[in-house]
Amino acid sequence: MLERKINKKSGLERCILIGAITREQDEIKSREYLEELKFLALTAGAKTIEIFQQKLDKPDSNTFLGSGKMEEIDRFIKEKKIDLAIFDDELSPSQLKNIEKLFNIKVLDRTNLILDIFASRAQTSYARTQVLLAQYEYLLPRLTRLWTHLERQKGGIGMRGPGETQIETDRRIIKDKISDLKKKLQKIDRQMASQRGNRGKLVRVALIGYTNVGKSTLMNALSKSDILAENKLFATLDTTVRKIVIDNLPFLITDTVGFIRKLPTQLIESFKSTLDEVREADLLLHVVDLSHSSYKDHMSSVDQILKDIGAHEKPELVIFNKLDAFQKEFDEDEADGFDEIQKGINEALKGNCVFISATEKSNFDSLKKAVYKMASEIHSVRYPFNSFLY
Repeated sequence: MLERKINKKSGLERCILIGAITREQDEIKSREYLEELKFLALTAGAKTIEIFQQKLDKPDSNTFLGSGKMEEIDRFIKEKKIDLAIFDDELSPSQLKNIEKLFNIKVLDRTNLILDIFASRAQTSYARTQVLLAQYEYLLPRLTRLWTHLERQKGGIGMRGPGETQIETDRRIIKDKISDLKKKLQKIDRQMASQRGNRGKLVRVALIGYTNVGKSTLMNALSKSDILAENKLFATLDTTVRKIVIDNLPFLITDTVGFIRKLPTQLIESFKSTLDEVREADLLLHVVDLSHSSYKDHMSSVDQILKDIGAHEKPELVIFNKLDAFQKEFDEDEADGFDEIQKGINEALKGNCVFISATEKSNFDSLKKAVYKMASEIHSVRYPFNSFLY
């Protein structure tokens, strides 16, 4: 494995980001993804020195970008003493091997970077098991480029069949680990499903949204709890459930892991139980960072993941958060423009939305009224004999 080099002054690795402009992803979209990748890199502990893009019909099967561009990037790496190259799309095993050989530095793709962040964020045994499973499933087809020598963890005697190569041994060991982790998660999933079934006759509400939109901050404000809330991607991974009462209506609210564009398929599978909280919720509160320039794309990404997990037809209230940050973008004489944007969004969503600031708790009365209205309607239909005072 390549040595991990750290910039002594900042404590951050020096990295470059690399993306492709294709028919499916124009220059503007590619740049947006790379800016997000820059934030991901910083979250993981890397400082972006430069960003490279190339226009292609499709990524090169050997080195992702064309040979001329790759040679240009290699010269930059040598000149600026770059520690790490991060690609915005998932690389094939052969691409990773070829690019590492060319650059002679550590190379990651978007999936590997996100898995690394998840690994650093996982606090509980359950979250760590979920992430470890995703990492092993990502690693398995890429063993040809690694000298893992995993047999040292279990001992070599009796582990190697006649004529079995090192890579075959490593692959078998990882398959065994994946099998064991899946069994462990299945057991935990059954326990968590039982817990969800024993929560009583209460409406279940799930906070969903793109990563870093303020879900945990909103959860803290509504439940008066103390959940970690940072201005970082994937600040929290573990599902948190709290009981909340609005007026006379009690219900359960769940803070879930944030979504992101190009979410690795390994994570969707390994975080099945976490996503089950969304699938089994009665009401979804879709939190959106209104101050982000790509908030519409973020909403689309969340909607697509909801479709992927079969939760797209659930009742949903859209909560546009960070209203204070959004308002700062407008001068006093531009108040009409700000009002027009809100009006347009409200009309597009047929009034099924609210505008708030979770940090300042502004417009929380409107939020609570909207949540109460939707939750009480669900409660009266779902539990007609479990009445409460209206």
